[in-house]
Amino acid sequence: MALSIQEISDRIEIGDLLTRYTVAIDTKDWGLLDTCFVPDAKLDYTQTGGIEGEYPVVREWLEKALSVFPVTVHYISNSTVELDGDAASARTYVINPMGFQNPDGSMHMFTVGGYYVDKLVRTEDGWRIRERLEESAFMDGTLPEALQIPE
Repeated sequence: MALSIQEISDRIEIGDLLTRYTVAIDTKDWGLLDTCFVPDAKLDYTQTGGIEGEYPVVREWLEKALSVFPVTVHYISNSTVELDGDAASARTYVINPMGFQNPDGSMHMFTVGGYYVDKLVRTEDGWRIRERLEESAFMDGTLPEALQIPE
């Protein structure tokens, strides 16, 4: 079955949204991150060592938690998107190498792999994430011994 122009546009816009999220996280551009979620979005990063809650609380935690990592690189691929009018769901593969600077100056690298499971909504400003669950699939390497997430 052929896709309509609207369905093609929606899929491209959702792909751009998912990429924008990775850019915001990796560049630590919190204003850009705000353009990825509805203000009261529900996020759950607990499977990968994070927290869950509404977007403002999780955003504040992300700023603190990611500030200790000079290297974060989020690769996303293989998104399955189901459209339903002004709502959509998506499941996207993510591989995330991270680097932590040890007290001795060396870089401790490890990689987290998993899936973003999202519920999305079309808003006046374009597609936004209204729910995100990060499912854990694997971790290659270990967490740094000196890692302490700021409170």
